[in-house]
Amino acid sequence: MAEPRGLTPQPQALVDVLDRLLDTGVVLDGQLVISVAGVDLVHLGLRALLASVETAARLAQSRPETQP
Repeated sequence: MAEPRGLTPQPQALVDVLDRLLDTGVVLDGQLVISVAGVDLVHLGLRALLASVETAARLAQSRPETQP
């Protein structure tokens, strides 16, 4: 019995995966806190957007303006 075509994973080239990631955009967010005896000594935060220029511009235009 043959499997349906949509259910089997298809191999993709690295270039295709990178193209899809840059086209949709990826956000990396992380935090690192070093503390001793419940006292925070170091707090390190990271937030990065990985996207193509067109995708970043499109996302920036669709985001509502925030007031401080």
